[in-house]
Amino acid sequence: MNALVALCHFCELHGPRTLFCTEALHPPSPSPPQPGLSIAGDRDREADREGEGLTMRANGSASQRADMCEGCRSLPASHPGFVSVDNETGIRFLSHQHPRQPQLFSVVRQACVRSLSCEVCPGREGPIFFGDEQHGFVFSHTFFIKDSLARGFQRWYSIVIVAMDRIYLINSWPFLLRHLKLTIQGLQNTALKVFDSEQCVCPQRAVRMNSVFSPAVFPHQRSGNAARSLPSLTQHPDLWASLHSSFSWLLKACGSRLTEKLLEGAPTEDTLVLIERQTEQEEEMIGWEGAEGGCSLPQRNQSDNELGRDFLCDGGKGEELPGPKFKSLRHLRQVLGAVEFRQLAWHVLMGNQVIWRGPDPSLIQSAFSVLKALLPVGCVRSVPYSPQYEEAYRCNFLGLSPDVPIPAHVSSSEFAVLVDVVNAEPNAQCPTLLNKVEVALSNENLSVEVVSHCLLCLKEEWMNKVKVLFKFSKVDGRGREDTQKVLALLGATGPGEDDNVRLLKFWITGLSKTYKSHLMTAVRGGERTLSQ
Repeated sequence: MNALVALCHFCELHGPRTLFCTEALHPPSPSPPQPGLSIAGDRDREADREGEGLTMRANGSASQRADMCEGCRSLPASHPGFVSVDNETGIRFLSHQHPRQPQLFSVVRQACVRSLSCEVCPGREGPIFFGDEQHGFVFSHTFFIKDSLARGFQRWYSIVIVAMDRIYLINSWPFLLRHLKLTIQGLQNTALKVFDSEQCVCPQRAVRMNSVFSPAVFPHQRSGNAARSLPSLTQHPDLWASLHSSFSWLLKACGSRLTEKLLEGAPTEDTLVLIERQTEQEEEMIGWEGAEGGCSLPQRNQSDNELGRDFLCDGGKGEELPGPKFKSLRHLRQVLGAVEFRQLAWHVLMGNQVIWRGPDPSLIQSAFSVLKALLPVGCVRSVPYSPQYEEAYRCNFLGLSPDVPIPAHVSSSEFAVLVDVVNAEPNAQCPTLLNKVEVALSNENLSVEVVSHCLLCLKEEWMNKVKVLFKFSKVDGRGREDTQKVLALLGATGPGEDDNVRLLKFWITGLSKTYKSHLMTAVRGGERTLSQ
């Protein structure tokens, strides 16, 4: 992440000060050396020396030493700082009291002053965003640290993240807030223990109430209490090294969290649905973290997450379960047989609940992972392995252990299918999509990768038909006769017409909220124009 993280402190004698900052240095782009010019490595080392000189001048001049107390200083001027190197990308993370580049010194200084003076949220503790194009944009989180010798028994700090990319910083708000809270809570909890132990030895509130107060003595009392560093408040001897590790990880993780991808054409419905789900999860997490009375999710949501681990994610990202697995739709078809696979695929495409009972969770999860390729992402609701039956409105893919009983109304229903016992036979005329899928799977000349691309194209083709049907039937409110003409135009009539219509109606539930909202807005805008 092309940003800088800094810890700032409001000194009672000297005002806002920068205590510690971590910045990411990207490796120089390779270029052929030219005669008379220094190479990139020499320029980088010169910049390092220049930055170190700036820090030593900032900390080592006589005027600065007179204007700095122990609470305003983190590392001594002779300290080389902390350096971590990312072996994958070659990025170096440098930490010292001040930035290495002179241009960043004033930017960080201004962000420090604003975060501890005017740019604060209600209550003076919490996150806030400010900045401009010239001086950069800042994500700031202010907080208090307990101190038995400070005025009000607490000192004011802030962690600021400075970047020039406003959109990137705003999109990273939930991630930054979640992890900065962990760092801040760790500092506060450690300082609170030190504060309680000091209060047990010598209660400062009683001492202050019994002491004689006079305007002449007050400045000397304040100057004696002002110089307490953060390591002394937390009794953490390796505090700066720990903060370097935390800030370096934050810059690396935030930089790799969001990546740019080149998309050709408009995003697909699957992409829109996945973006909406990710946004909803982040908003829900922020809402529960900020809710009063605890930051844990309700018990039901926890059980839902345990039972319904999202199998839409790539298999390599989650935990790899041991045991046999289905590798592809073709592999599943070979194991089940052509007839049984056709029955199972028909139930999947029609939106019926697929119940798979067996003792091996990994086998069931792999089966659902390959069957998901037949449906749009928005139509998939999965509980990979559950100790009890879940209703069809909660999931259309359900994995159960062998001893879990199936309710009678489900066993006799034609809208559910058991993999170990087939309850309902598909119609003789299956949907057109299923026929095309079987043709692709049965063609041994096509590789698995080619078959996956073929399925993707078929899904996009039928999702376009779904959009047209949704526009005519749901948005425009056309009659049955007009809808039938549209179905004929889409090629959904003729053999398998009932299954085609049923498939299209089920896939309407997989349309993204973004598309539906955009379509309704466009229709209402057109009606408003015609009325005028």
